[in-house]
Amino acid sequence: MNGTILKAENIVKRFPQGGGEVEILHGISLELAAGEIVAVLGPSGAGKSTLLHVLGLMEHPSSGKLTIGGRHAEGISINERARLRNATIGFLFQFHHLLPELTVIENVMLPRQIARLADDKSLEQATQLLDTMGLRKHLQDRPATLSGGELQRVALARALANEPALVLADEPTGNLDKETGKTVLDLLWAECRWRNSAAIVVTHQEEIAGRADRWIRLRDGRIENASQGGPKG
Repeated sequence: MNGTILKAENIVKRFPQGGGEVEILHGISLELAAGEIVAVLGPSGAGKSTLLHVLGLMEHPSSGKLTIGGRHAEGISINERARLRNATIGFLFQFHHLLPELTVIENVMLPRQIARLADDKSLEQATQLLDTMGLRKHLQDRPATLSGGELQRVALARALANEPALVLADEPTGNLDKETGKTVLDLLWAECRWRNSAAIVVTHQEEIAGRADRWIRLRDGRIENASQGGPKG
């Protein structure tokens, strides 16, 4: 592992509430190197998803500094944030969020089309990704015809479409049975290792956190404790 992909310094996030504000994140600092997989644990309401949304440039921090891929993410325009997010970050959520009107391969090609990359390369790259996910026979299928595990593998392929430096996964196996969830996690781990992509995996499961290189535990919007360690499988 080498090179810092993400650096968050003293991140605070507040939301309007009842004429005032409520603070959800209270000074979170976190750093990830290329190829490093970090799990974020914590009970419901701890601020895990809010943190992921801030790190993924979907929410502005109320204060603090955020650097992604060597670029400062605060103080840039909405369009610049969108371009940085699309070029640098891949998202994998608990729900697949595939577009039902598109075929499987069209869903995977979508991030590259948004980035205005060549269609011929998009098709070739999406086909290779879906082949890796064991879904080559489903290229022209619609999401409604797929199982839950297949849908999540398509969502993972889409998250990797732009070869992101950072993958953010929010409870990626929350809707899957244990065996199917393990398949998705095995693919996520293997792809991040092979691509040298950093990843943050939000989870309630200690078993998943145990696979990560490091874990941090949030409670009430603060880092309660954290592990140290080297790469794991």
